[in-house]
This record gives sequence, structure tokens and C-alpha cells, in this order.
Amino acid sequence: MGYSEQKPLSVAAIVGTVLGAIAVLTSFMPIINNGSFILALVGVVVAVVGLVGVLRGKKRNKPLAFIALALNVVAIVMVLATQSMYSAAIDDATSGPAVTSTSESDHADQASDDQAADQASDANATNLSVGTAATLDNGLTVSVDSVATGLTNFDGTAVTCVHVTYTNGGSESVSFNEYDWKGEDVSGARRDNTYYGTSDGSETGALGYGDLAAGGSVSGNVYFEGDIAGVLYFGNALSDDPAATWVLA
Repeated sequence: MGYSEQKPLSVAAIVGTVLGAIAVLTSFMPIINNGSFILALVGVVVAVVGLVGVLRGKKRNKPLAFIALALNVVAIVMVLATQSMYSAAIDDATSGPAVTSTSESDHADQASDDQAADQASDANATNLSVGTAATLDNGLTVSVDSVATGLTNFDGTAVTCVHVTYTNGGSESVSFNEYDWKGEDVSGARRDNTYYGTSDGSETGALGYGDLAAGGSVSGNVYFEGDIAGVLYFGNALSDDPAATWVLA
């Protein structure tokens, strides 16, 4: 009666399967899936070693070796897909709504009809003239209606006043904030708005902040120190780039 020695089980296939399973289970977790990607790469190498061993007949459990390789490849694909999805979501969150069109503002007391008509097709909404409104893809319309220069603050510093309007043409409420706006001087330096108070305590009409219901509209003043050449609107506090810009000269 003959005796046939049983081939040893592929340890590499077992280890590769464990690494692949862990990588798959953690592949959708932000930040953690960076480690999952490395784990899956190691798992692929280990699984290949196991697969080579069973194909050469030195080890047994070929199905497990194939499972190990498949799990790690799937984990790599899942990590790349989820990171791409998260990256797109972060980009959307930080960039804010985009401008879809521009037109002459109903609240404007400056800017000619010809200027507004030329800008109506400029979806980039850069270097708009005062009196032009920019409509965003969330239905919100913002406009720079007028500019007043030569104001003097309570402490004697020069101030520029920019009157702006928000109109919510969307179906959901949106926020408005005077810090949505920045002023830019001729040198390209950007600055946040400043407090403005007259020496006699008269009303300054500052925009302030709040929420605007669907169909609502709100106007107010935004103040900047010194002379500014342009004003920029940011649709998101995290965005580095403005959604629209106006030239004040």
C-alpha cells in the first residue's frame, strides 16, 4: 500500500487573504484607507507568492490563493474610487456655487445697458461693472449696486462703501454675510471688510449676516478701509477663489 505525502498548505495564500479582507473592509474609510492601499499592495505581493507556489505544485489550496489576489486587487480599486469621490466632494464643498450667468441688476444705479449686455454671456463673472448681477447655480443672485468713496470713519480713516444685494431665486434658504466680500486695491492686496461708524452715530446700513428664505431679497453696505479698485464675492468661506469680481473704477 503506497503512501503519498500531502503538500503543505500555502501560508502566503492565507496571509494574503487576511490582508485583502482587512484592506477591503477599511477601503472606504477616509484617511484610514491610505493605510488600506499600502496593505493591499503588500497583500498583492504575498498573494502572488502564494499563487506561484500552488501553481508549481509546491503548496496546496489554489482557490485560496486566487481569492487572496482578487481581494487585494478589489481593495486597491475601492481605495482609489472612494478617494476620488471624497476629493470631488471636498472640492464641491470648498469651491461653493458657480456663476451661471450675469445680467444688469434691478437695483443698479450705475453701469450702462451696453456693458450689462456684453457681460450677460460671461459665466466666468470676472471684472464685472458696478450694476451687474451674478446668478449662481444654487439660484442665488448677488450684485454690486453702487459705490461711495471719500467716507471718513469715526477714527479718521478713509472708507469705501459698497452697496450689495442678495436675491434668493432658489428653492432653499441661503446664508448671507458681509464676510462673503473682500476688497482688492490696485496692488492686488485683498482685505476683509471693516467696521464703519460715523462720528454722530448715524445709521450706516451695514449688511450684517443671516439667512435668506427662498424668494427673499436683502441689501446692505459693506465697508473697506481706504481706496479699493475691485470687490470680490466668495460663495464659500473655505474657497480661495472668488465666484465673481467687480471693477469699481
